[in-house]
Amino acid sequence: MSDPELASRLARVDAAIADAARAAGRDPAELTRIVVTKFHPASLVRELAALGVRDMGENRHQEARAKHDELADLDLAWHFVGQLQSNKARAVRAYAASVHSVDRASLVDALAADDGRALDVFLELNLTEDPGRGGVDPEALEPLAERVLAAPGLRLRGVMAVAPLGADPRGAFARVREASERLRRLAPEATAISAGMSGDFAEAIAEGATHLRIGTAITGDRPPRG
Repeated sequence: MSDPELASRLARVDAAIADAARAAGRDPAELTRIVVTKFHPASLVRELAALGVRDMGENRHQEARAKHDELADLDLAWHFVGQLQSNKARAVRAYAASVHSVDRASLVDALAADDGRALDVFLELNLTEDPGRGGVDPEALEPLAERVLAAPGLRLRGVMAVAPLGADPRGAFARVREASERLRRLAPEATAISAGMSGDFAEAIAEGATHLRIGTAITGDRPPRG
């Protein structure tokens, strides 16, 4: 069933992104808006594509691959934004344009391949005190970056992070900006920052985010899972 409100939600979010960019003295055109469609059907992705959306985000490999295969007739860029098991890395590489959640050396090695294609990768930062959460400790960023730079078939784009629940998002994203500046000293071309979701993208933009991962503000509530 089509969503009659989808176009208006997309327009509202895009207007808010542009406003936040201008408020930060930035050009809205330099931002990439990724629509995260997890748990939504492929039909919604097709509707988004008809509205001009090209960058789609998914959190789970099985769902992402199924949508990619069903929508192979569309010119879409699939961004894998969820936690990724190393044993699924090669399968994700087959359809993803980028992986935003690289957080350990074993995953770098699993994603690497000398197949003539460069996969964009973002290094995910853990901004919490919980080592069980996804992401690398910011202090361990450089060794992981060096691993990517030495790996075949990977292109280091920058850093990614999720603002911790209950934390001030602007302060969290300021830490991400700092990590990005450190990374650029090692890899000057790795200028991208994947940060900002439905509730905090304005704060992320103010701290230099280039890639926004926005779900429910555009897609609406997730459908009930059977």
